[in-house]
Amino acid sequence: MLLLAGLGNPGAKYACNRHNAGFMAVDAICDRYQLAPERRRFQGLARDGLIAGVKIVVLKPQTFMNESGRAVGEAMRFFKLTPGDVVVFHDELDLAPGKLRIKLGGGHAGHNGLRSIDTHIGPDYRRVRIGIGHPGAQHKVMPHVLSDFSKADAAWLDPLLAAIAEYTPYLMRGEDAEFQSRIAAKLNPNPPRNSPASASLTEERGPNGI
Repeated sequence: MLLLAGLGNPGAKYACNRHNAGFMAVDAICDRYQLAPERRRFQGLARDGLIAGVKIVVLKPQTFMNESGRAVGEAMRFFKLTPGDVVVFHDELDLAPGKLRIKLGGGHAGHNGLRSIDTHIGPDYRRVRIGIGHPGAQHKVMPHVLSDFSKADAAWLDPLLAAIAEYTPYLMRGEDAEFQSRIAAKLNPNPPRNSPASASLTEERGPNGI
């Protein structure tokens, strides 16, 4: 069994914010695989079902971003899971818009949602990092993440969310590298010569402070 947690802030005010990319990703997964209707559980909104033969629970914490770990920790303990059974989808300032990377463990880089989860379950969970780009200056970070995606962003955001959902079965099988590379190939089918088709970003930045 796996717990898929999408990070974001609850309510219509925040629904289209860049900071809610995690909510958007798990919504796309739930819709594609027609998981059970949403219900309130674990201080969040949860849906469950099967993907690629694996039982999953998808959780959107309703505690606001900074307390995401309360909901994730409660669900993990209820199902007697380990941190390695948890996959967290979240926005990532340190990746260019439309880029995606996945990793196991690591630091929170100032992301308060991850910081909270680290506090409640430790750092050894899987993270699907969804690039939203950095505004270039630290004082611009908060307005950037708490503003809506633009209409122009739909050109990369919609295909990315669809690809995440399409290739989720690879996550179910623990094939994280294949999940990442399939998404990269889907979104960039004709990469420049000598430029590998990958979802990695060539430039990493410092802590994002969110």
